[in-house]
Amino acid sequence: MNEIIESRRVLGRARPLDEPPQRKTLGHAVPSWVQDGSVFFITICAARRGRDDLTRDGTALNLVHTVRYLHVTGDWFARLFLVMPDHVHGLFSFPATISLAHRISAWKTYTAKNLNVQWQDRFCDHRLRSDESLEEKTTYIRKNPVRAGLVEAPELWPFVFDAFADDGSSGTPRPTT
Repeated sequence: MNEIIESRRVLGRARPLDEPPQRKTLGHAVPSWVQDGSVFFITICAARRGRDDLTRDGTALNLVHTVRYLHVTGDWFARLFLVMPDHVHGLFSFPATISLAHRISAWKTYTAKNLNVQWQDRFCDHRLRSDESLEEKTTYIRKNPVRAGLVEAPELWPFVFDAFADDGSSGTPRPTT
C-alpha cells in the first residue's frame, strides 16, 4: 500500500486510491511558428458514444454539406471529412485569420442548433508534420467504416467529403442508396 502511495508521489501529489486520475486539458491554440496552411487531423465525438446518432435521419449528409459549405466559402480547407455513427474525422487547414478552436467551436454550435447534434464538449486535434502522415491519416480515415464493419470497401461509405475526389465531383458527397 505504501509503495502505491509513494509511486503516486513521484508522479505528483499523493491521492487516495479511489480518486480517478485527472487528465490535463490541452488548449487548441496554434503556436505562431506553425505555418499557415498546416493540416490538422481532427476528431469530434458525439455526446453518446456507441450510438448511431450521426448517420441516421439525414444527419450525416447534412454534416457533410456544412463542411462543404465552409470549404467553398474559404472558412477552412477540408481535405477530407468523414462521418461515422458516433464521431467524425477530418483533415483541415485554416486561414491565418481564423483560429482552429473558434472555427471548430462555431461549426459544432451551428450543427447542434440546426441539426440537433449533441457533441462532447471537446475535440481532438493533431497537426500533421509530413506528407507521409497526411497519406497515413487519409488512409486511416477512409478505412474507418471498413474497420467498423459498416462497409466492405472505403469507396462504398457515403458520408464523406473529399476535396480531391477521383470521380471529379470536387468534393461533393457520394450519393446514398
